[in-house]
Amino acid sequence: MLLIRWAVLAFSMWIATLIVPGITVDGGVTTYLWVALLFGLINSVFGSIIKVLTFPVSIVTFGLFLFVVNAAMLSLTARWSEKLEVTGFWSALLASLIISVITTLFKSTKKLV
Repeated sequence: MLLIRWAVLAFSMWIATLIVPGITVDGGVTTYLWVALLFGLINSVFGSIIKVLTFPVSIVTFGLFLFVVNAAMLSLTARWSEKLEVTGFWSALLASLIISVITTLFKSTKKLV
């Protein structure tokens, strides 16, 4: 199950690089898998802490601030990876939206089966 989630995250990053002009990944399938692994680790460690600290803001914005947190985690991943490039906040925000939608759709179809 974990490997499938990892593959879906890599796939959603690939889709984001196709749609969003400011997001690029330099490499092939293994690079996408590496970037997805790094993003997942960063998001689970730092993202969880930031989400707890910004919980009141998330409540006030009806959860929309979580996309900003995910965009920040994507930008942090780009700083720590030489293969991922994110140019600007809006590119990171749009990419995080796309990644969130695809992974959420996968999770919801998994529950239906």
